[in-house]
Amino acid sequence: MRRRFPLGFLVLAGAYCFVNSSVLAQDASIDQLLKKLPPPEKFARSPLERAIQQSDPALNDPLGKEIGAAIKARNLPRALALSRKLSDRYPKSPAAATLRGAAALDLRQYTEASAAFRKAIAVQPRFSFAYYGLGNAEAEQGHFATALPQFRRLAELEPNSVVSWFFLSACETRLGLKQAAAEHARRATAIAPSMVQTWIQLARAEAALGHNAESLRAMNRAAELSPDNVVLLAAVGFTYINLNRSSEAVRPLQRAAQLAPRDFLIQSQLGYSLLVAGRTQAAVDQLRKGAQMAPNYFPVWEHLGLAYQKLGRHGDAVKAFDKATRISPRYRQAWQHLAEEYRAMGKVAEANSAAARAQSLPSTVPKGALRKKG
Repeated sequence: MRRRFPLGFLVLAGAYCFVNSSVLAQDASIDQLLKKLPPPEKFARSPLERAIQQSDPALNDPLGKEIGAAIKARNLPRALALSRKLSDRYPKSPAAATLRGAAALDLRQYTEASAAFRKAIAVQPRFSFAYYGLGNAEAEQGHFATALPQFRRLAELEPNSVVSWFFLSACETRLGLKQAAAEHARRATAIAPSMVQTWIQLARAEAALGHNAESLRAMNRAAELSPDNVVLLAAVGFTYINLNRSSEAVRPLQRAAQLAPRDFLIQSQLGYSLLVAGRTQAAVDQLRKGAQMAPNYFPVWEHLGLAYQKLGRHGDAVKAFDKATRISPRYRQAWQHLAEEYRAMGKVAEANSAAARAQSLPSTVPKGALRKKG
């Protein structure tokens, strides 16, 4: 899904753009999970709010009320048409120009949006919202190198605004400026420690640097601020697993499993975490749920076999490991487990056959398994 940096065009009507998150990931990659989280929907006092609240004759014009009504009705073409009239009527008003730019940006008319924001800058070079809008217009088109100077200028003009540092960090992340992105994300969290999106951005930036523990701390803080966010909870849980701290994954994944009862990956990895935590029967129950939802997902069968093995249910373990070998026949470890369980049942020939197959295969991790550090 292409990231969209939403502009606060709806502030004039007392609302903001809202971007829904895509949840229920089938990719265990932490980075992929974080990318499914939405960019910020709102800020307490964005540059647009301050621009609208300035004393500007253009915003007191009756056209302003008509624009507000059009926005409220989600009639954006009319809002743009009216904002064109407003900016033509007040050619020296940076607020009118940026309102036109915001309307054009919402309709993805980037050429007009950029021209309007540049006009506002020409009229008033320190009009911060114009840089915010221009940066967004470039970022939405994937022109992050062109957007970066705009967000830098925004940060110079609004050094105490979380908006400035958040968008600067987000743009730097896309350009691979990892250290700068992390530093500016940290500044955003310092300015707005109760804003979940700043912590999500910090988690992204720290993960890009390979700072897994720091990324996990940021994700945990974000999850505390947004306790019903499935993607965040899953990202926290999967990160614990990747750090070989699977027992700590139980709590966030339990909550995620309640919120997303049909997500096979969450259900399956919760089962694995319960297994590591020594809660073997609970792990069996959970893993069976995952297996029912995704019968061709290899790891759930391997983990289910291990759980049955711990319980001494060797027949059930054989069935689970056999299923694992059928799904991923070139995964050596599954054949080794199967050989162990055949031996436990006294089936020597079958054990020897499975062991021989294991010896003939390289040691690899099947596609789809959650990666854990050794």
